Amino acid sequence: MTEAILGPDELERYARHIVLPEVGGPGQQKLKKARVLVIGAGGLGAPLLQYLAAAGVGTLGIVDDDTVSLSNLQRQVIHDTASVGDSKLASVERSLRRINPHVRIEAHPVRLTSENARDLVRGYDVVADGSDNFETRYAVADACADEARPLVHAAIGRFDGSVTVLKPFEVSSSGERNPSYRDLFPEAPPPGLVPSCAQAGVIGALAGVIGTLQAMEVIKLVTGIGEPLIGRLLLYDGLAARFDTIRYKAA
Repeated sequence: MTEAILGPDELERYARHIVLPEVGGPGQQKLKKARVLVIGAGGLGAPLLQYLAAAGVGTLGIVDDDTVSLSNLQRQVIHDTASVGDSKLASVERSLRRINPHVRIEAHPVRLTSENARDLVRGYDVVADGSDNFETRYAVADACADEARPLVHAAIGRFDGSVTVLKPFEVSSSGERNPSYRDLFPEAPPPGLVPSCAQAGVIGALAGVIGTLQAMEVIKLVTGIGEPLIGRLLLYDGLAARFDTIRYKAA
């Protein structure tokens, strides 16, 4: 386990966290001890990783097997022009080192599948999914449910995004089982029904809005503050500048 003692420079770095009564020194130590796995170093993963690193999460695992392309840079702000052609993991590690040298990076240069998902999530306390396809989303959600790991799920498309938190291995305060990803989305849509970002487009800043909301949910889960989005799907309409919340339950 990562050492939780905060050094003098860390006390100054995280001063605005530590002064918050809800977080304080104990909460910052929890962040330093935490191991968080992020699926994807793309549009959602970029702001998510930047804010988790800045917040002082001790260990960040990153799953991605892609390289940086020029068309990524409009939304994947963790990468820069000089990184085009490099692996996303190498680019991310350089960026995060500049943000916070205290954070440990664990790179997983693979594509998450139903075969390797449980092994990947097992070594972490919280998982955040920034993937862009239903196959990966179901695989990581099933693995987190099986391994009893909280999952912060998000998705974006064109001008809209959503965020939720999944802990189906626990029950609610009323004694009901928390819903799973398959309760929210029982089946993947037919192939071709939901166009990819490459096909339909996506406004770059949307990834920042939703990825940052993911980071906030991860921080809440690690520190134990606030009310995570369990059983609630937070929807954001970028064109209307409107947030809505849909409640959902276990089937």
